[in-house]
Amino acid sequence: MEIGGRRVSRGMLPILALHTASEYYRLERKPPVTFGLLAANTLIYLRPDVIKSVFPSINEVWFNAHLILKHKDLKRFFLSPFYHMDEAHLVYNMLSLLWKGIQLETSMGSIEFSSMVATLLTMSQGITLLLCKSLLFFDYKKSYYYEYAVGFSGILFAMKVVLNAQSDEYTFVHGILVPSRYSAWAELALIQLFVPGVSFIGHLGGILAGILYLNLKRSYSSPNPLRLVIRSLSGVFSWPLRFLRSLFRPRRYSGTGVIGRGNVSGVGVWRCPACTFDNSSLLSVCEMCGTGLDGSSLSSNLQNDLSLDELRRRRVQRFSQ
Repeated sequence: MEIGGRRVSRGMLPILALHTASEYYRLERKPPVTFGLLAANTLIYLRPDVIKSVFPSINEVWFNAHLILKHKDLKRFFLSPFYHMDEAHLVYNMLSLLWKGIQLETSMGSIEFSSMVATLLTMSQGITLLLCKSLLFFDYKKSYYYEYAVGFSGILFAMKVVLNAQSDEYTFVHGILVPSRYSAWAELALIQLFVPGVSFIGHLGGILAGILYLNLKRSYSSPNPLRLVIRSLSGVFSWPLRFLRSLFRPRRYSGTGVIGRGNVSGVGVWRCPACTFDNSSLLSVCEMCGTGLDGSSLSSNLQNDLSLDELRRRRVQRFSQ
């Protein structure tokens, strides 16, 4: 619902927010890509003032095969999945994304999951476009070529195919028990029967994209180029965070020995082979027990017959300073 150009929640978005928050705090390993996708879809739907000038309105991004091919409108091709018609449409898709995304991302990793989502988005949109154009050539009575559609459901159907590809279990689809690997096909048929206004071609394109993705993944043994790009980008953007973390990492000093930091192999500090104390690389004799850098015997300032208890006592005394 819109009031004064702004969308106002009818009560479903708070439920989505509470469910997302509970899942986030429940999980030991947080899936950032899944939560990022959910946040992006929700923000685009709500359209706060801060993003209105960045993202076009829904009327500019409807998926329409005729307009995409006629005007080469890539904006409609890539952005239409992130727009939703109403609150119920958004919440239903985001709850589905939350459930599927958590399972896939935690099992395959965030970089692989990002690569998969980007690939499935491109494939599902491309197959849908191809199907619409093909039906036009066959003079099909219902012209999908001029239909308007938005929503993340095509990618969700593709993700469902990937998620259940190797499953031997059964699952309920709108109250009907079916094998999990065929649940996407069952859901496609049931949704079309009970909700005839949805994009049948868009959902079918998603299923076919999931099947194509699985077949390509089995036959293509080389590293996924898109995955390598995403890994490189994530490394670039995470470098400042790693740098700041290294600056504020806890450090403890005792004399010239550094505890918990530095390279033991001799860059910065070296570790005594006798008492394991970390000494400055400027020293050639252990400051704690007098053992040489090469493992030679104690220096003349200390007795060779120092007991183990004495070494421990000296070390504790040194650390407590």
